[in-house]
Amino acid sequence: MTGPEPPDRGADGDVLDISTPEQFAALAHPLRQRLLFALTHEAATISQLAVRLGVAKGSVAHHLKTLHAAGLVHITETRKVRGGTEHYYRRTGRRLRVAEPRTADRAALLNAVAQEVDRSPEDHLLSLRHLRLSPERARRLRATLAELVDGAEEDDTDQPVHGVLVVMYEQERP
Repeated sequence: MTGPEPPDRGADGDVLDISTPEQFAALAHPLRQRLLFALTHEAATISQLAVRLGVAKGSVAHHLKTLHAAGLVHITETRKVRGGTEHYYRRTGRRLRVAEPRTADRAALLNAVAQEVDRSPEDHLLSLRHLRLSPERARRLRATLAELVDGAEEDDTDQPVHGVLVVMYEQERP
């Protein structure tokens, strides 16, 4: 038996636009981001996620409830198990696109990413550059970055997961 239909993901069915305060609040917690990463390729139960992430089942259940209420995950299947019901959760969109973040939302999201980077077992790349670009060159760079990130993932689910955050913005003029 399957659960309710996931929310509309827009024209590109793989992309979920993040726009509500509930979605930004849900993304502001590092464990919720880890849960979203874990649910990118396959559905999983609370118990499976707890084991995979080394987190208590109660904590996973609490954070999944928040992600579900925000429309970031959905239930793909339910099964009766030993007199109870087991839910299989999956991300609503493989990619999350921040539509129009407000300053507080952006700060919370970037703080959660910073905590993920701090927990990384490997060296990470963090680079901030300011480039002088024509509008056309900026558009081409934005498209190239999106294509590079979208095409980089391997199909082998045994490979380690790497977080990639790409931000391109026009700097405010003095």
